[in-house]
Amino acid sequence: MLEEFTSLLEKHDKVSIITHSRANGGTLGTGLGIYAILKNLGKQVEICNVNKKLPNHLDFLPHFAKIKNQIDFDNSLIITCESYNIDILGFDLSSKVIVNIDDGAFNIIDSAYASSSMVAYELLKHNFKVTKEVATCFYVGLVSDTQNFTRLNVTKEVFTVASELLSFEINLQEINRNLTQKKSLSSLRVLSEVLGTLELDEDAQIASMIVNQEILEKTGASLNDMAGIIDYGISLITVKIAILLMRFEDGIKVSFRSTLVDVSSLAIHFGGGGDLMASGFRSDELDMDLLLTKIKKEIKKRGLINGS
Repeated sequence: MLEEFTSLLEKHDKVSIITHSRANGGTLGTGLGIYAILKNLGKQVEICNVNKKLPNHLDFLPHFAKIKNQIDFDNSLIITCESYNIDILGFDLSSKVIVNIDDGAFNIIDSAYASSSMVAYELLKHNFKVTKEVATCFYVGLVSDTQNFTRLNVTKEVFTVASELLSFEINLQEINRNLTQKKSLSSLRVLSEVLGTLELDEDAQIASMIVNQEILEKTGASLNDMAGIIDYGISLITVKIAILLMRFEDGIKVSFRSTLVDVSSLAIHFGGGGDLMASGFRSDELDMDLLLTKIKKEIKKRGLINGS
């Protein structure tokens, strides 16, 4: 796999790294880590995200300011990060050669790993130069994708990789402060409003919350302010699956979280994808109540909760 990846790099003078539209610490940490490695190699490299507004709490990451919202290179090798579905990237990548740290024309995937940054690090560490900048980015990706090492996909290998990345003397205090304490006022306002929509079903095994246009206008929140809200649903002791529905003009974005069951297959059923414990999909459906009813029926049909 490494030889094939290296061969593709040698065949392309330019590389475009594409991070997915959710723009979280997992995809940006992975993308920026790879960006730093390739820049050190002397490659012509760009990193792109379709969003014009990126999460402020991640602006401490090395090379964060280099992220563009358009692809400028022609005939470049495309490297995508955490792309279970090419549609979530937001760019037209037809006829492009794609290396996907998740799912693509040439896939670098290992389900035993807890994050895409862990996959990238294990692939590249022996043959490419890992610096403090690279380690910082990959560590943030690892912490983000494991929710501070709390998900079921956390193994002893995860902590081994975390220890190796920490050995590069990355600024752990700065990372922790930015990831946990750097909140916008609008994010606190929207959290209060969304928690007010919380509903429990099936003996409190399913928690659902909604975000509509009225809530966004009232709080002044953006999509970036939604980060972490769904985790409040899954934090309830009886809840096995948390669902967050966010309405947009062209449809509804649905996110799933779980600590006990595989919700990726649930997302795939509705045309999406993601990790075992964190996944989602987009729907053209405009009726939130109808869509939520369909989701709950499918959860019961699949036996993902007790008594279903």
